[in-house]
Amino acid sequence: LLFNECATWRHNGHMLIKAWFLINLQQYIGIKLSKNTGFSITSANRYSLALFELAEENNLLSQIEDQSLSMLNLINQSNDFYNLIKDPTINQEDLSKVINIIVEKNKFNTLFKNFLNFLIQKRRFFFIESILESFIETCSIKRGELKAELKSAKNLSSDEITKITELLTKNFSSKIKLNYKHDESLIGGLVVQVGSTMVDTSIKNKLQQIENRMIEA
Repeated sequence: LLFNECATWRHNGHMLIKAWFLINLQQYIGIKLSKNTGFSITSANRYSLALFELAEENNLLSQIEDQSLSMLNLINQSNDFYNLIKDPTINQEDLSKVINIIVEKNKFNTLFKNFLNFLIQKRRFFFIESILESFIETCSIKRGELKAELKSAKNLSSDEITKITELLTKNFSSKIKLNYKHDESLIGGLVVQVGSTMVDTSIKNKLQQIENRMIEA
């Protein structure tokens, strides 16, 4: 029956991914995906949307989102792990063993574990960052949140971050999903981006603007 639905793949690729994942097929997801030499944003969205729908159906959205963030943090914090998943010569079985150890150590649930191994089987784990980032962004959009990036010259406390989040929420009349990063390269102030809107109070950037005007004069 699944093979009779191959035509649906052209318009709803993520639905086919979802269906095949649920019954744990070991073959590639159609010729179009398995033989594609690139991996576009659309491809990442198909996988992330399949994960979103599965998590939503099983009432595990919050849990899967937290575990996705944990996986992304691990990738960002461990050069060894990053290099491992980016190694094109890595054996699928060896990669699966590493992922299962991480799953057990972090107590990830079965759905997330199966999804990670599913990506390994389909030779798509190389793109795990794009897929999970897309999944997290989908969660935020479904909650009606605006994505905001905050950088500061000094290390901000939790209370300070909360106050900034509340201020942005009030000013933009929307829920704010704030991603904070301490950036010592800033001389002073804050750099805040909400969606496509940049709110810049950085002294460094102000000095740069002055310098640019002097060069142009």
